[in-house]
Amino acid sequence: MSAPLLRVAVPNKGSLSQSASDILRESGYRQRHDSKELTLVDAENGVEFFYLRPRDIALYVGEGTLDVGITGRDLLRDSGAKADEVLELGFGRSRFHFAGPVGKFSDLSQLAGTRIATSYVGVVRAFLEEHGIDATVTRLDGAVETSIQLGVADVIADVVETGSTLRQAGLETFGEVILSSEAVVVTRAGSVPSGFEVFKRRLEGVLVARSYVMMDYDIRREHVAAAVALTPGIESPTVSPLHREGWVAVRAMVPRAGAQRLMDELFDLGARGILLTDIHACRL
Repeated sequence: MSAPLLRVAVPNKGSLSQSASDILRESGYRQRHDSKELTLVDAENGVEFFYLRPRDIALYVGEGTLDVGITGRDLLRDSGAKADEVLELGFGRSRFHFAGPVGKFSDLSQLAGTRIATSYVGVVRAFLEEHGIDATVTRLDGAVETSIQLGVADVIADVVETGSTLRQAGLETFGEVILSSEAVVVTRAGSVPSGFEVFKRRLEGVLVARSYVMMDYDIRREHVAAAVALTPGIESPTVSPLHREGWVAVRAMVPRAGAQRLMDELFDLGARGILLTDIHACRL
C-alpha cells in the first residue's frame, strides 16, 4: 500500500502566490498552469497541492485538514490558528507599522483610548495586549488609509513598504515595528506529517542555492592557505592538483552577496580562471 500524499496548501492569489509556486517548481514539484485549477496531484513526488486563499491556509493546517501550508507570518499570527512556523522562505517581506496624521503621534503611549483601523485585528490586538495599551481595534478589509479621513479611526495599522501611499493620505508611521513578516512554511502545532522532512529538505536546498554560488579558480600552491581562508566553503573547499606545475584548482560554495568583491580579492592574491556558477538545488 502506497504512503498517503502530503497535502500542501499554496496561496492561490496575491503577492505570495507566484513566488510560492516558483520555489515549489524549483524544488522539483509540479505546479498548475491554469489559475482556475484548485488542486494538483504530483503522485511521483508524493504530494497533493491545494490552492487556497492565503488568509485561510493557516486555519486549514491548524485544524489538520491539510498537512503543510505556505502563507505569510502576518496571516499566521492574525489567524490564531494552531499552526507552527517551521521554515522562513525569504520572499514576501513586509513590515507592519502604526500610522497617523503627520505630526499628531510620536509614541506608542499615545495609542491609549484611540480607535485603530486595520485588516489584521489579531496581530494588532496581540501587540497592544503585550504592551499594556487599551485601544479599540476595528477590522477594515482593503485599503485602510482613508479611514482616518472619513472619521472612523484615529490611527491605522498596516503594511508599509515605501510609505508613498501613506504620504499621499497625509499620514506617517510612528513607534516601533508591530511585526516583520515574510512567507513561511507552517505545519499543525506539535505535528510532523509523514513525508514532510523530504519536502522541507527540498525547499531548504533551493533557499541555499539562491543564496550561494559555486566558485572555481586556479591558484599557485603557496597561496592556497590564504585563498581558502577567503573561500572556506560549506564543509571545506575541494583542492585538486593541476597539470601545470605548482598550481591547484579550488572549488567552493560562497555567498552570492559579495561574490564579485571576493573575486577581486582572489585575483589580487594571484588566482586566475575565476568562475562563478549558479546552483539550482542542493542538499547539505
